[in-house]
Amino acid sequence: MGRLMALSLLGIALALLGERLLALRNKNVFLQSLSHMNTPKYKGLWESKCLACLSLQWKGGRRKGVTVAVGLSENRACQPRKQKFTNGNRLKASREVESVDLPNCHLIKGIEAGADDIDILPNGLAFLSVGLKCPGLHSFSPDKPGGILMMDLKKENPRALELRISRGFNLASFNPHGISTFIDNDDTVYLFVVNHPEFKNTVEIFKFEEEENSLLHLKTIKHELLPSVNDIIAVGPAHFYATNDHYFSDPFLKYLETYLNLHWANVVYYSPNEVKVVAEGFDAANGINISPDKKYIYVADILAHEIHVLERHPNMNLTQLKVLKLDTLVDNLSIDPSSGDILVGCHPNGQKLFIYDPNNPPSSEVLRIQNILSEKPTVTTVYANNGSVLQGSSVASVYDRKLLIGTLYHRALYCEL
Repeated sequence: MGRLMALSLLGIALALLGERLLALRNKNVFLQSLSHMNTPKYKGLWESKCLACLSLQWKGGRRKGVTVAVGLSENRACQPRKQKFTNGNRLKASREVESVDLPNCHLIKGIEAGADDIDILPNGLAFLSVGLKCPGLHSFSPDKPGGILMMDLKKENPRALELRISRGFNLASFNPHGISTFIDNDDTVYLFVVNHPEFKNTVEIFKFEEEENSLLHLKTIKHELLPSVNDIIAVGPAHFYATNDHYFSDPFLKYLETYLNLHWANVVYYSPNEVKVVAEGFDAANGINISPDKKYIYVADILAHEIHVLERHPNMNLTQLKVLKLDTLVDNLSIDPSSGDILVGCHPNGQKLFIYDPNNPPSSEVLRIQNILSEKPTVTTVYANNGSVLQGSSVASVYDRKLLIGTLYHRALYCEL
């Protein structure tokens, strides 16, 4: 009886949804209408995993046509993209890690609610993006805005210092995600920050003022091609590549996109004169970085457990060269400046990130990838912990044998190698 009731509710909800979608023929009206459909009841219905299909394609745009199929159907035309693995496997729901410890490590004082991304300047100054809050994710400090911390890794016992941000910038809603630095020809340091004020999507550009330990806010960037920005790599004073981990910005549509395995996530190139999609077809594009010679862009596809290597062209377009498959969820990527190796913050058990249990916390894992362009890159585990020390590692960055490991919403670790 319970199952019949669930199926009935599902049919009614999807029928209403289908009727509404079919009534919309214009792309802009279609998207605007969908943006108002963020209600919890839809999510619960889709979680019943009954056979149903919602296939959305745009007219005259990057997606063509609108098709809605509702009901219990075995018709192949009414099935989502064929998945390589179940949603549980995409999250590595059953994988546990074997500990790999580093001898000289300690938790960084002052970081209690995550350091999702880290970028280190050639002079050893490290920037840490802290306090990220995402819908559906645990937070140890839900009412405190995020910030940018700095550590001087050239010092013997570096401490984390919060950088002041210039007046006029809305600190109360600051929710920083991915970050990237760029040093101009005149040695000006720019810090690019993916920001989610009130869970929206912007890119903030700051000028770093080292003598004052502060950030001067220069510009806020919003664009329709940046609907769900995750990470960023700066390639100029106002130029960058950014990943969208979803095609949509609406939480309900993001859920559908992930559940149906649509692979609509992408990489966007932004400049003051041009904004364009330069790579697409990702399950959930996450971390992004650039090779030391600036010839290649690396993109982590977190739910596909892959790192993509893409070649840059003079027009800033990207062409995929290869894909490295891994047995873990790959989050942010950083480059070892001394070797060109890629360091990856990973989630061995992604399901624990979303269903947080302090007695069974998410694990942490850091991988080093050597010679990624070769036929057989070398992948080694630098650090692994079951969550007893560090929960939900998202990034690892190294400078002069000093390693920083950040997390999505937990602590951060400083190690001397």
